[in-house]
Amino acid sequence: MTFDLILTGGKLLDGTGTPAVSADVGIIGEKIQAIGDLSRAQARRIIPVQGLTVAPGLIDTHTHSEGALLHDPQHAYGLRQGITTEIVGLDGMSWAPLSGPNFRLYARYLGGILGDPPPELDMSSIAAFRAHYHRKVAVNVAYLVPHGALRLELLGFRDLPVRGEKLQAAGRMVRQGIEQGAVGFSTGAAYYPGYWADSRELVEMCRVVRQAGGIYVNEPRVGTPGRAFGGGGIQEGLEIARQSGASVHFAHLRTTEQTAGRLQELTAPIDRAKDQGVDCTMDIYPYPSGSSIAVSFLPGDMQEGGPDAILERLSHPGCRRAFRDHLENRLFAPLEPITFSYLPRNPHLEGKSLAEAARRRETSPTQTLCDLLLEEELKVGYLNAPPSSRALWQAIDRDCLELLARPDAMACSDITPLGSAPHPRCYGAFPRFLGPLRRRHRTLSLETMVQRMTDGPARRFGLTGRGRLRPGYFGDLVAFDPDAVTDTATYEDPVQFPVGIPWVVVNGQVAVEEGRCTGALAGQAVP
Repeated sequence: MTFDLILTGGKLLDGTGTPAVSADVGIIGEKIQAIGDLSRAQARRIIPVQGLTVAPGLIDTHTHSEGALLHDPQHAYGLRQGITTEIVGLDGMSWAPLSGPNFRLYARYLGGILGDPPPELDMSSIAAFRAHYHRKVAVNVAYLVPHGALRLELLGFRDLPVRGEKLQAAGRMVRQGIEQGAVGFSTGAAYYPGYWADSRELVEMCRVVRQAGGIYVNEPRVGTPGRAFGGGGIQEGLEIARQSGASVHFAHLRTTEQTAGRLQELTAPIDRAKDQGVDCTMDIYPYPSGSSIAVSFLPGDMQEGGPDAILERLSHPGCRRAFRDHLENRLFAPLEPITFSYLPRNPHLEGKSLAEAARRRETSPTQTLCDLLLEEELKVGYLNAPPSSRALWQAIDRDCLELLARPDAMACSDITPLGSAPHPRCYGAFPRFLGPLRRRHRTLSLETMVQRMTDGPARRFGLTGRGRLRPGYFGDLVAFDPDAVTDTATYEDPVQFPVGIPWVVVNGQVAVEEGRCTGALAGQAVP
């Protein structure tokens, strides 16, 4: 037997959480064929990895990379973290299944997070969406049917209930999506038009998710308490799972500056629900603040009608006053500290806070935000500032690791890559977990942490033949130095690749060689 590729001399973590063993890995074509002593075997290429740990390729359960992959299929910021599979279609936001006009409309609305896709793409079905990525990008891509796309296709950009025939049609769209390869269904915290839904609608859709064998991914809703079980948040997701019978996965749970050190308060409702039979998991990224799109700040009555109607309202003085009142009276935190990550027509303001941008323009923060939304035609990405207190940041780090120590948890990045000042998680999430946080806090063993990044998510999302180093599994591997792996991306300087991850293999092809991307586009639409 002649192998196409052998990685020899490494310490193997198979992904299941068992301790490392010394062994070689032999690959033929796309799949692992042998694990053991292959010192006498023949191979077209042999890569010595002495001193490195070899693990299954990392699986990122939460990204917003679908747009960036179309323009930059090499995807270095994901690959060089050791990520070989990414799940997209998160937070109820993506482009399929949508007719041509609705695809172009939603692409405009989501441009601040997903960028500008080629307008002629066919996004009319999940099968069509998957075809744009299969063997055309560097990583494997799995998709969730996004709630916002279903509502847009059925009702337009309007605040209307989904009932009767429309609800039945939504269920058919969910079922067809999963039959065509989607791994589940997603909803978001504050993104329209999905945000107009009530819990009753989501229960019915999730009944179909359960019947079709998918998973419901819930970004806990903020606000609209009258439409959501328990006022929203985790309680809504748990009740939807109870009533529908669907398995629920909570997106990027974490403590905040206000709740640092009180992780038990966050997880107690989940543990009670699990005791009652709810099938629940979660993921987390290792940073104390998040990132999003500024159009989500607008209240529901300003969202009606979609991008053109929103832009018209933003130019009207009365609507601006109403928006100012909304920002001042209804949001949970001040906006001035947010930092702009993506402003394609004002790139000189990327990396600047809203307060600084307002000073430069000699206007108020609210006026500046309205002006930028107009100038950018809603394509405004931002991130929240991290806490100024080092002790508070470290407390949140400890909470992250304590959460990841749970057997029902897994790691994610929440990649939002647009602009010159993205969130550092886009370049550093997995190396940060594997390196500095693991070594500093010693909450998890290396084999346990790898399990949370490989076999755990593969099993949860039904990614067949991935997540383990086993003969017959796909040849997705990462070789890294557990003593040296480190994230270098920071809030101040986020576009920095990690160190200590010299080799990445995707479906049997070397994608990262000695820390450099090779150009291989071996990713597949999975499962």
